Amino acid sequence: MKMLPEECVANILSFTTPADTFSSASVSPVFRLAGDSDFVWEKFLPSGYSRLISTSTHRNFSSKKELYRCLCESVLIDNGRKIFKIEKLSGKITYVLSARDLSITWSDQRHYWSWSNRSDSRFSEAVQLIMTDWLEITGKIQTGALSPNTSYGAYLLMKVTERAYGLDLVPAETWVKVGNGGKKIHTSYLSCLDDKKQLMKRLFYGHREQRMAKKEPRVRGDGWMEIELGEFETGREGEEHDKEVVMSLTEVKGYQLKGGIVIDGIEVRPKR
Repeated sequence: MKMLPEECVANILSFTTPADTFSSASVSPVFRLAGDSDFVWEKFLPSGYSRLISTSTHRNFSSKKELYRCLCESVLIDNGRKIFKIEKLSGKITYVLSARDLSITWSDQRHYWSWSNRSDSRFSEAVQLIMTDWLEITGKIQTGALSPNTSYGAYLLMKVTERAYGLDLVPAETWVKVGNGGKKIHTSYLSCLDDKKQLMKRLFYGHREQRMAKKEPRVRGDGWMEIELGEFETGREGEEHDKEVVMSLTEVKGYQLKGGIVIDGIEVRPKR
């Protein structure tokens, strides 16, 4: 293998994965040089990466490998309304849609929602629910913007404030719909139930508890919480296979006043 020319090694690496290419650098100097070539990393970059870079603040790169490494970090695109990221070892695509990129019922009404800059937000601003009895949050993305033949999950990114109320009384409905396909509705509370409320739920519902919502927000490593809205498959690559994905969380049936959640966006990432 040491006698193979660099161009031949680069061609071989282009048919592997980013993880293989990163690890091959220790094989020999030829593999290291071939693994740095633009030819190899062009194959690993997502299609349409030029348009993505043109809408971000990062535009100058010395090599395609440097560009790939940059995209492994969170890159703001579309005037700061979205975050684009790829997984380092697989090259799989992740998007985060900001709160401004979502459809939130009455979010333009100040007595219902409050927009503000937050130091802990991924974006320039997030939105906090003041009070409503009609919670409806929807986000959309195209399968063509994501990695093909991949299982994805959609997650609402949120926090619960100290003065939150009405979030653990009626579960919200969550669902994801792809194209003209159907949607499977799940339920989730908007905050974690304390021990006392967990006990009351078991006593009240008894054997019917399996019918009640089991999901609650999960604490993330970045200090935020997430609620899984659903999952979906992207299918094959190509414009003819490009479909709209609609992701939603609603709580409109209980007419329960609620407030005190902060919405940062919806993350669409490959399932582990």
